[in-house]
Amino acid sequence: MDRIGKYEILRELGRGATSTVYLALDTFNNQQVALKLFDLQRLNDTSISKAYRKLLLTEASLAGKLSHPHIVKVLDAVMEDELSYIVMEYVDGKTLDRNAEVDNLLPLSTVAEIIYKCCKALEYAQFQGVTHRDIKPENILLCGESDIKIADFGAAMLLDQQTTQVSGVGSPAYMSPEQVKDLPLTHQTDIYSLGVVMYKLLTGKLPFDARNKYSLIYQIMNIEPPVPSTFRPEIPPEMDAIVLRAMNKDEEKRYQTWEDFAHDLVYLFSGNVADQTQIFDREKFDILRKLSFFKSFSDVELWEILRISIWQKFEKNEVILKDESEGSDFFVIAQGTARVMKNDRMLNILKVGDCFGEMAHLNDQGFRRTTDVIAKTDITLIEFKPTILDRSSIECRFKLSDAFLRVLVKRLAVANTRVSYLLQD
Repeated sequence: MDRIGKYEILRELGRGATSTVYLALDTFNNQQVALKLFDLQRLNDTSISKAYRKLLLTEASLAGKLSHPHIVKVLDAVMEDELSYIVMEYVDGKTLDRNAEVDNLLPLSTVAEIIYKCCKALEYAQFQGVTHRDIKPENILLCGESDIKIADFGAAMLLDQQTTQVSGVGSPAYMSPEQVKDLPLTHQTDIYSLGVVMYKLLTGKLPFDARNKYSLIYQIMNIEPPVPSTFRPEIPPEMDAIVLRAMNKDEEKRYQTWEDFAHDLVYLFSGNVADQTQIFDREKFDILRKLSFFKSFSDVELWEILRISIWQKFEKNEVILKDESEGSDFFVIAQGTARVMKNDRMLNILKVGDCFGEMAHLNDQGFRRTTDVIAKTDITLIEFKPTILDRSSIECRFKLSDAFLRVLVKRLAVANTRVSYLLQD
């Protein structure tokens, strides 16, 4: 097979009972994509065939709806009797199920990072009116060390519960009690399922050891699982508590929001690592959301900022920028304070959320710095390089320009006030 629709087939990526996934080329955009071709004729049972077609239509309906850096984008879909396929962005990664085995577990901090990103992606989906309903390691792609993409939203918004997740579609081991009972589902069912995923990634074991589906369903509804540290002693009590709260059978005691779940993950290791040099993505994202400079940015735009920025730490009294030096990078202070100096005279104190170097960035021609910038305390900076910004989205560049404008207006107002005082004197 050389072509499906407008897509040139490059090679097969994988094959299942009802579909084959190909690496394909969208010749119009010159972009590699993953094309999932369905063969519903393999299903002899008409009722099962109808259920799967409904799943396919659900996933196809999400084309263009979910645009988040940690969700696999559905780009195109064709649902016809002779030819049915879904086109998705191609992700060069492996599913998390290989890291949910005892002999291939990830570090605790990496697991926290992955679950945090899943929380933010599923929070975004919830705001778009979408509940995934089939969260499991096989539906989460791992790219690099801790970057993830959630895939397979086929079960999302599936309202017809006559074919339950237990009897056909889905993974019973990751189902919430309310899902087992065929009750109306909310985003909290995904919170529960992600808690089970976290349990499996931490221990390599499922929380319930059952020999059949009936025993599993009983345990999901009635039995409390052993704490994860039972199987991996280095897991701290705080991490045990997060997993068990996410998996609480009582929806009132479970995490009520993705924000609450994510918040606990951010501060999980903050008290246990005295001299941490690495700043995890979950901490960076939390910092960005609190900075006034980025107050108008959406979560999706903040993830892009995180991707295109460079985070650096400087010690107290270390020189960050030198007077007369060349450069066009600009900086935002994430933590700490800095002094702006000219000829050993202090002109200003820069605090968290302030930016500097923007004049060099806005100047199209070669620019020399006009002041020294020195760390007043230990400081964390977010650095932006023009060459990387040029490759960012139009929306992101627009928001940065708007943030610059707000900074310049604020500084102009301060300068006008100073001038008026001088004139009064």
